[in-house]
Amino acid sequence: MFKLLTVLKSTLLAMFVVLSFSAQAEDPIKTVYHLSEGIPQASRAVNNIRNHLAADPTAKIVVVTHGLGIDFLLQGATNQMEQPFAGAVGELAAKGVEFRVCNNTLVSRKIDPSKVAMEAKIVPSGVAEVAKLQAREGFVYLRP
Repeated sequence: MFKLLTVLKSTLLAMFVVLSFSAQAEDPIKTVYHLSEGIPQASRAVNNIRNHLAADPTAKIVVVTHGLGIDFLLQGATNQMEQPFAGAVGELAAKGVEFRVCNNTLVSRKIDPSKVAMEAKIVPSGVAEVAKLQAREGFVYLRP
């Protein structure tokens, strides 16, 4: 009887461990990409995000921009090779990537919010948004 109880306890413990790991494996990894440096950084970020999603299609990715980091999300923006960002932004948005633009930057640079890509959401403060995603929502921070 004692051996049976020991085997049962071991089996239940093993099942608990397996179920715990499988439940954790199903939770998507949440990542915030923080952009504030302009077009070269945005080009790196787009490539990083494509690679990230290729390796982990379930990842939850939010791109938060402020300062010069918003430039690739403005109408007509192109990369260093004069290729428009619009296609890449649309492609990533279709895969669930969210883009957020700092309103403080729009105001300080006197940019009309209508010039922001339709895939992007305007948030009050880019840096506050990054902090909120990390502290309250459990996002991992990346800066390409």
